[in-house]
Amino acid sequence: MGSNASRPRRSLAAMPETITVRNLSLTPLELKLVERLEPPAFITLPQESNLGLNNITRMIAGRGRSSPPNPTDNPGGTTDNENDFSVRPHDPKPRLVTASQDLSVPLAPFTESPTTIFPPLEAHHHQSEQLRLTFEEPNSPGNKYTCEIPGLSEKSIELVFIGDNNATAKEITAIYLPHLAYLALFSSAQLASWMSKLPDELPLSSLSIPGTHNSATCHVALPSVRCQAVSVTEQLDNGVRFLDVRVNCPNMDVNRPEKPELALVHAAFPIALSGTRYLSGLLEEVYRFLEERPSETVMMSLKREGTGKGSDHLFGELLKKWYIGSDRWYTKGRIPSLGEVRGKVVLVRRFHSELGEDEGGIDGSVWPDNVADGVCGSGRIRIQDFYEVGRVEQIENKIEYACQELERSAKMCLRLPCGMEELQAQREEMPLYINFLSASSFFNSSLWPDRIAGKVNPRMVEYLCRNHAVEGRGSLEDKVVGDAATGVVVTDWVGHGGDWDLVRCIVGWNARLQLKV
Repeated sequence: MGSNASRPRRSLAAMPETITVRNLSLTPLELKLVERLEPPAFITLPQESNLGLNNITRMIAGRGRSSPPNPTDNPGGTTDNENDFSVRPHDPKPRLVTASQDLSVPLAPFTESPTTIFPPLEAHHHQSEQLRLTFEEPNSPGNKYTCEIPGLSEKSIELVFIGDNNATAKEITAIYLPHLAYLALFSSAQLASWMSKLPDELPLSSLSIPGTHNSATCHVALPSVRCQAVSVTEQLDNGVRFLDVRVNCPNMDVNRPEKPELALVHAAFPIALSGTRYLSGLLEEVYRFLEERPSETVMMSLKREGTGKGSDHLFGELLKKWYIGSDRWYTKGRIPSLGEVRGKVVLVRRFHSELGEDEGGIDGSVWPDNVADGVCGSGRIRIQDFYEVGRVEQIENKIEYACQELERSAKMCLRLPCGMEELQAQREEMPLYINFLSASSFFNSSLWPDRIAGKVNPRMVEYLCRNHAVEGRGSLEDKVVGDAATGVVVTDWVGHGGDWDLVRCIVGWNARLQLKV
């Protein structure tokens, strides 16, 4: 068709002039061709939703085109047959290529390159042209990949392989940020088993691990109580490996003959209006997942909350006798290597206990409250957990603190290769970063968990795609970048409407570490 690089008219005055591409995958690539496609036909269809959060994240993070939020959306929301309306492509026929441009943009792993490509033209609220990009592996010229941006659904854009030998194809995911005209490419991970690709000797503190805050609060509940859109099983199936669990502990005899049922809570409130949910049911979900995926591990933070009169000591004794006293758990106090804990649950203890170093788990009992950056009393966990957001303007503070903690985690660097003794010594030096993206205010509906997540999550996707591990783009004085691990990033409302981009971004940063092992 020949080259046609004529500049389309921009519909947004703030739109960057041209697209920038960052290759965060393990595969060297070269951008060879861009084709402009006519806008697709759309149809508006109802789908399951919770809070209108879809509408926020799609428009900011750039997946699909969403209709205006339904004014009847309930900010406390349920997943039970509520209608949210989103736009879907209606005409599956191939669309007309209106212009094309040959290129030669090299994209080595973990590098960023500007291009001469103008962003897709926004035609109107429900229509936009798309760009079809073609990449080639310079080391394997027969291997090509295509993707179309912006995507037409909430899910990440998977590059399509074009080549003669599918066995040589790499799995690559694209995330496009339309407001920044920025495209990030990640090495795709099978999210249900992403740990299977990592070496046994890596300490958990060196990894990039997605987590969820108040993980079991996915049920119909008070709007300030509910923090998650999907079940724990769905979270695990889509890459989450850190669960934050709060448990009520009544005052009872630890030597009672039958196993006590301990209720799951969020502060003083039950996590479901439809009936009590229990720790034993949650653990069955986790055990079932690990039996099916023995390459994985799940870190579980356990904290005593609720109205029960039981003490931390009693809580620890009940857990030891009835819940964690089996080979399914890792309960030592030190941070383990991945190989030590595959197929197991790793205890992170957020309660005081007299359990010994081999039984009490990773000690987070002395947890600094409401901090932008703090260290647990044991020194083994470093935390960002600023959660008291009293005004909408303070959400920006929360985002800044979360990004700064990601910068701190990114500085950690394993000195490899090395012997086992040296690796163990390094493991003792590296704290486990736990970075909470969650915050809320009980008395302000605009600051309930879903509303804050609607602002924070897309910004974290943007940061991880564009700014993470780039010297000079952070806000801390020390710009050193090491292995670029994110640590544990604890989220609210991931997976809503099938949107797992934030989880995929976190998991994707393990590729940087894979380059050196």
